[in-house]
Amino acid sequence: MKFCSHCGGVLSQYIPPGDNRLRYVCGGCQTIHYQNPRIVAGCLPIWEDQVLLCRRAIEPRRGYWTLPAGFMENSETMQQAAARETLEEACARVRHLDLYTLFDLPHISQVYVFFRAELLDLDFCAGDESLEVRLFHEADIPWSELAFPTVGRTLECYFADRVAQTYPVRNESLEALRAHYKKA
Repeated sequence: MKFCSHCGGVLSQYIPPGDNRLRYVCGGCQTIHYQNPRIVAGCLPIWEDQVLLCRRAIEPRRGYWTLPAGFMENSETMQQAAARETLEEACARVRHLDLYTLFDLPHISQVYVFFRAELLDLDFCAGDESLEVRLFHEADIPWSELAFPTVGRTLECYFADRVAQTYPVRNESLEALRAHYKKA
């Protein structure tokens, strides 16, 4: 950031009085420009004993499989964002969105939120950001071709929880994800 979006003045980076972090502050109007994490919201779309995955058509991780997800927009709830992203990426409609996994990724200033969701029907296809969209049984999940650890962990939790038909909300940190995959 170089210029103030309020007055066009030059920004400096320092810790403002009463704060404890570096911030961009306008030298002209003294506006503090806060930078906050971005929320990525998505769905774990379910049809009977299968889950819907999308093969990414965009970077990062083009060609790898993922759950439909993307950045939350202003003026929408996390559930609305997750349903919208599922519609955009898989042309799929979902209902009964239940909060399922939350991942804190401070190294990239993001929070990932996935909702378990029921597919309304089998009328889905690849959207603009997907090369392919398919339903997978657990045995057919392309584990080595998953785009992100958050996707793999969400799928692992789901298939384990499905056995007991109990789906607790899980909140895991980057450190917990790293530790989990080091053991595997």
